[in-house]
Amino acid sequence: MEKVKVGMIGAGGLANAVHYPSLAEFNDVEISAICDLDTNRLKNTAEKYKIEKTYTDYKKMIKEVDLDAVYIIMPPHHLFDLVIQCLNSKLNVFIEKPPGVTSEQTRNMAITAEKNGCLTMVGFNRRFIPLLVEAKKRVLERGEMIQCVATFYKNSIGAGPYYAGAIDILTCDAIHAVDALRWMGGEVVSVASDIRSIYAEYDNSFNALMRFENGGTGILLTNWVVGKRVHTFEMHAKGISAFVNGDDNAFIYSDNKEEPLVLKAKEVAGSSENYKYYGFYNENRHFIDCIKQGKMPETNFADAFKTMELVNHIYRSQI
Repeated sequence: MEKVKVGMIGAGGLANAVHYPSLAEFNDVEISAICDLDTNRLKNTAEKYKIEKTYTDYKKMIKEVDLDAVYIIMPPHHLFDLVIQCLNSKLNVFIEKPPGVTSEQTRNMAITAEKNGCLTMVGFNRRFIPLLVEAKKRVLERGEMIQCVATFYKNSIGAGPYYAGAIDILTCDAIHAVDALRWMGGEVVSVASDIRSIYAEYDNSFNALMRFENGGTGILLTNWVVGKRVHTFEMHAKGISAFVNGDDNAFIYSDNKEEPLVLKAKEVAGSSENYKYYGFYNENRHFIDCIKQGKMPETNFADAFKTMELVNHIYRSQI
């Protein structure tokens, strides 16, 4: 196909920050229609990106407009019905993380996609951060992953639960760190976890030790009541270690050398735009390329189900 025709359901802050600007830069993409219940957001986004067809009813949009794919950028507890409707309309679908509220929702979305022959993708953008991708490549050149760590810290004291309690923190947000561990180390066979509610009436600290199929070790460290947002990754193989902050830089140590190889996030990405150096641009590019090639994206619904099941495993395996 010369151009992939995309319909957008959602014109909120995240969609406008990362998905619209990414797609607008692709010469092989046409944003054919846009839908949002908020008429002001709908009008402003449509005007900014010169999208002629606007809707407040997504069912009408997917019925009237010839589309190859639909982006559904909605809160997780609003996703399921829209995703199933679009899949049953034979449309390829991109959604943000998390892929629903429960793993059962994700599983059924994956089953429906397979039945309808649809390509699907979940926006686990950490896998597409250029700095992380480069660091992982350099580590794996030395051999298989021995150990990896994903940390995610925030200060959300007094903020309350996500979406007034519609979904838990681990599934909704800390899942980024969980999925990154699968991406770095592989599938998980055993878990021991420690989950706590600290200065809150809901769980906000999630820590886990896990064993990968290859025998390697994964460590999850998250806490939502500490100093500030800090989100880092470690990857270790024989004779090499990478310490990565996707927002900033990577320090790669090898062979007992005192001085590390330093990689800068913006230099590796070739851009100072957050949506480019933090993986959003590349994940969108991956989805579009997969549609053109008829190939299932890396973070498809079936793969996302495995991450959701790992979240369940962490909850079930508390010490």
